[in-house]
Amino acid sequence: MKKLTRHKVSFVIALLLTIVLLGSTGYLFYNLLLLKNIETVLRTILMAVLGLIVLILILFAIRFLRKFKKVKLILVLFLMIILSAGELFVAYNIGKVYGTLDKVAKNTEYTTYSSSIVTLADNEAEDIKDIDEDETLAVLEDDTSYEGSIIPSEIIKKNELINETKEYSSYISMIDALEAGEINYVFLPTNYPTMFSSMDGYEDIADTTKIIYTQTKKVKKDTEEVSTKPITEPFTILLMGVDSEMENLADSSFNGDSLMVITFNPKTLTSTMLSIPRDSYVPIACFSGQRKNKITHAAWQGESCMQKTIENFLDIDIDYYVKINFKGVVKLVDTLGGVEVDVPYNLCEQNSNRQWGANTVYIEEGRQVLNGEQALAFARNRHPNPSMCSAKWTNYTSNDFIRGQHQQEVVEALLNKFKDIKSLDTVYNLLDTISTSMATNMTTDQILSLYNVLKDVAKKAGSSSNLTDALGIQKLYLSGRDARIIDYGGTNLSLYNYVLYDESVKAVSNAMKVNLGEKKDKVIKKFSFNINEPYEEEVIGKMDSGTTSITLLPSFVGQSLSYVNSFCGANGIKVNVNGSGTGTVISQSVSAGANVEDVSSITVTLAGGVSSSSNNTSSSEEEEEESTDTKEEVVEEQDPPKTEVDPPAIDPTEPDKEPAINQSGVTP
Repeated sequence: MKKLTRHKVSFVIALLLTIVLLGSTGYLFYNLLLLKNIETVLRTILMAVLGLIVLILILFAIRFLRKFKKVKLILVLFLMIILSAGELFVAYNIGKVYGTLDKVAKNTEYTTYSSSIVTLADNEAEDIKDIDEDETLAVLEDDTSYEGSIIPSEIIKKNELINETKEYSSYISMIDALEAGEINYVFLPTNYPTMFSSMDGYEDIADTTKIIYTQTKKVKKDTEEVSTKPITEPFTILLMGVDSEMENLADSSFNGDSLMVITFNPKTLTSTMLSIPRDSYVPIACFSGQRKNKITHAAWQGESCMQKTIENFLDIDIDYYVKINFKGVVKLVDTLGGVEVDVPYNLCEQNSNRQWGANTVYIEEGRQVLNGEQALAFARNRHPNPSMCSAKWTNYTSNDFIRGQHQQEVVEALLNKFKDIKSLDTVYNLLDTISTSMATNMTTDQILSLYNVLKDVAKKAGSSSNLTDALGIQKLYLSGRDARIIDYGGTNLSLYNYVLYDESVKAVSNAMKVNLGEKKDKVIKKFSFNINEPYEEEVIGKMDSGTTSITLLPSFVGQSLSYVNSFCGANGIKVNVNGSGTGTVISQSVSAGANVEDVSSITVTLAGGVSSSSNNTSSSEEEEEESTDTKEEVVEEQDPPKTEVDPPAIDPTEPDKEPAINQSGVTP
């Protein structure tokens, strides 16, 4: 020790650098150990080599310090500084990547609910302080609803409002009361324009109403079931787009505007990709009795409801889900320097803040590199928007199917850009975007395990610039028919729905199971072609016709009681009769167009007698509850309709159609 400490300054410097070196090495080893399942052999060798180098440097430092070989000591100390700096740099970057992925994995620990006080756009009130004390506030009668009841109660208490509150059974009834002038202020989910603007009569809700106060609440989820399936086994991912004006995903409410299911088999490096139309009419897992509805409405109950709904109707297990904020897509694309897409026609669309006018996004036809705003507009567009743009930008037809195809193209373009990342700044920007705009129920270790999969895919792709070809993506398609169906038991509105063909759903489900290795694919033994005709690859699930199993309630107005009894008896519906007459039906408590699966009883009123209550008659309260207040027209008596209704086929190349229900309940 005396020899070592003869030159105190040199000793202190050597001691400090030794401590720094040991600390940086330990920090690096800690971060390397976090990278489970990633290059395990290489990491082990690296740590062994680094440990040996550190040991040698320390021994040389001791030796040269004891003999005080100044030049050699300075060289060793310099090498210690270089090695420590390098280790800290590598460890910092590994920690940053791991921390970002860990944040993404933990973004699903909480659900964010947001409730707003909404009034008509022409109301002079601009803030919660402008609400008069004698004004009544509308809330949801469901006291378990965060956005309709719990948060409103907290807002009222926080702002010391003494206003009377009136309860409503649904958000739609609250909006109707607001527009009718029956009430001036209602509590709605902050993303209510996204929720309801696709419904008939509510397309302009964002323009006719305004928000004067908003409050959010983060609620920790119950322990979420996470798949324990290793990434080395075939798995399924549900991609969910969150169409929010918020920058941070944690502050955004989930909606089911964009849904994509991907299966991937890491053994065969093959995948399937399916976009689910937002209006698909399927059983909703979290609705009472799994009542059928638009699949986008499953989002009203959160990610778990959406996941289980898709699992049920496709008959597959969703192992993981990933949510991404649409605003994050803009930043993601811009960070990668844009994405190359072949745009089929000139189009215009709102920007990411849902603004038109000077903020309108215009995209010309042709293959080109789109920036973030353009990529989002391309992926979001499903209407020509002739009221917003000139004829140059609206001369095309589009719908939810075409939008789904565009979203798939953007996803593929993004995948192809990832393999070209070379700048560390780009990596940092990507990490910042992902940390705020993405969430998943995958664990951090499961996310890290994707490295090995991507390495295999990149090896398969080789020098090819198209990474999606290496993934062997097979695009699937859900075919069906369009129909207007009364949302009986829900909003009680006549809504456009897309009724899926049973054969299409089965074909899509089968293709997914084959790729997941759960079923064996049928070997094609014969193949015919015509050299004069171009070959077109068959799209699984795409078909012009098929069968459905939906029965819509017909109009009984003008029909006899025997006709009513015949139809209702065949469909398990109890019939109650109002009136003592023997004439035809003049009104019914459940409107034509309701799914008979949702109707347990119906009250019909007969002509030719005074209204009365009998053993077969429901109370006036029951009738009022069942009524949807739609007008009926008298038609000639006819035979009871078939108990299976197949609405007309929809042409995916045509715009969304919303046909009316005729008196038999069949869409013309």
